[in-house]
Amino acid sequence: MGKRHHYKVRMTWTGNTGEGTKTYKSYTRDHVYEVDGKPPIPGSSDPNFLGDAARWNPEDLLVASLSSCHKLWYLHLCSVNGIVVESYVDEAEGEMVEDENGGHFTSVILRPQIVISKGDVATAQKLHHEAHEKCFIANSVNFPVKCEARISRAE
Repeated sequence: MGKRHHYKVRMTWTGNTGEGTKTYKSYTRDHVYEVDGKPPIPGSSDPNFLGDAARWNPEDLLVASLSSCHKLWYLHLCSVNGIVVESYVDEAEGEMVEDENGGHFTSVILRPQIVISKGDVATAQKLHHEAHEKCFIANSVNFPVKCEARISRAE
């Protein structure tokens, strides 16, 4: 058995407007995510579910987690394979479907745009497959996570 890691997040609902959950519209979906020693993250639900569009929602955070995990593995693999990454921007998208059971994600597509200054572009492209296989978050979800990377050379 491998090493175990533990993560502790405090989520505090801040949306009681004075009546609690008396009715579906009597409260806001606002909350705050906190981890000791880190800045708080304002959360809510998706605006389609009466949430605040200016706050992070669980669906945003899931897509962000997949994007971040892939990027972290990719940068690691590049660094140990002689690829120098100068920039990495991902325009990730997820799709969720509502159904009679609530809803579920059907897919996430990562679309990183990467600029390298050293190393082989073909190798840099290939490392996305390995990064996907190693990504802790992608290995924890039950829907496909695809990667459509574009790699270019720094000028």
